[in-house]
Amino acid sequence: MKVTIVLCLVAFASAAPRPQEDTVAIIVDERVDQGDGNFNYNIEADNGIMMQVSGTPGAEGQSNMEGVYLLPLADGGFAEIRFVANENGFQPQGDILPTPHPLPAHAQEQIKIAEQQRAEGITFE
Repeated sequence: MKVTIVLCLVAFASAAPRPQEDTVAIIVDERVDQGDGNFNYNIEADNGIMMQVSGTPGAEGQSNMEGVYLLPLADGGFAEIRFVANENGFQPQGDILPTPHPLPAHAQEQIKIAEQQRAEGITFE
């Protein structure tokens, strides 16, 4: 009897309607692959996300890419992230990306002094 009740509860729980997930429609999907390693694509979704990327073959066998992502913000504007990806890695730039705090003036001065001392051949042990 207990097994029957447990099985009925499991069947009832698994038959419950699932919450409806919003699907994102792709409204622009333009892709051009020239077959020689050069490519371009432009994608735009109905939720406001946009992406444009172009790529070329790299000297070290990698794909060099550059492009931009546009992400909608709550205030109606867009966050723009521009990037380059090459033999030096992925290098994004954008106002919404966190950046390190600038070095204080005294630290910058110490770095300059150390560079001068290195140039003069001074070493410390």
